[in-house]
Amino acid sequence: MTATTTAPVAAPPVPTPRAREARLRAWATRAPLLPTLVFMIVVTQLPFVATLVISFFDWNALYPDARRFTGLDNYHQVLTDADLRHSVWTTVLLTATVVLVSLVLGLALALLLDRRFRGRGVVRTLLIAPFLVVPVAAALLWKHVLYNPEYGLLNGLLHYVGGPQPDWISDTPLLAVEASLVWQWTPFMMLILLAGLQSRDQQQMEAARVDGASDWQIFRYLTLPHLRRYLELGALLGSIYIVQNFDAVFTITSGGLGTANLPYTVYQSFYQAHENGLASAAGVLVVIGSIVIATFALRVVSSLFREEVSRA
Repeated sequence: MTATTTAPVAAPPVPTPRAREARLRAWATRAPLLPTLVFMIVVTQLPFVATLVISFFDWNALYPDARRFTGLDNYHQVLTDADLRHSVWTTVLLTATVVLVSLVLGLALALLLDRRFRGRGVVRTLLIAPFLVVPVAAALLWKHVLYNPEYGLLNGLLHYVGGPQPDWISDTPLLAVEASLVWQWTPFMMLILLAGLQSRDQQQMEAARVDGASDWQIFRYLTLPHLRRYLELGALLGSIYIVQNFDAVFTITSGGLGTANLPYTVYQSFYQAHENGLASAAGVLVVIGSIVIATFALRVVSSLFREEVSRA
């Protein structure tokens, strides 16, 4: 017979007093954040989990006893139904148009405000004002003060010069919604790009001027590459909001005339058709799209912070 020997089991390392002190200090630092974390989970994640569960059911609020599990059928219907597919396309078109136009106008205004002139602070405050208006109030302002065919400002100006009197909302419904959102989001883009302009290396700019570079060359080869991260950040943050926009569509057109985007379709399915499962599936798709965009936005913000730290 051969004797078997067992290797001695190593005892777990005993934490040193310094390690225990560091661990306690870390928990003491995180402890004040725990109530906030619990509150955020209860307020945001639990409702989302409930929405996710409901999205797998055929659940009409008018017939609660007839609900049944259908798996991914609601998602299939959202992606294949002609009206829902059109609302997805409208969401993409609305988001792309508003973000691109707001970026171009915001860049132009940022370049103007980057110059020194008398009253620059007042002008900057006035240009920021549209972004501070409540979204529903801004949509009502455009619908009644500007677009109204009888007493609106736009038709009043056209009447003064002898022009036509169009019904802006009926003739160009999607453009009417886009214009109101561009007006509201251009100041936001301007602020981000103005911060980017003011973070440029002034010595590099002066060296380029001394070497004979024109304003266009400085803008193309120095300013625009420097603003790339800020342009990406503005586009991503703007996209997160416009993808979820409901106020302008609901207030100006009530989702009619081909302007119903995905958030309005969620509202229509839930509050008018009482299709809880279908509305939940569409809402989950909106959340997923927003999370994807937000992930890219966080990466851009992190890279901006790293650049600022390395520059400091």
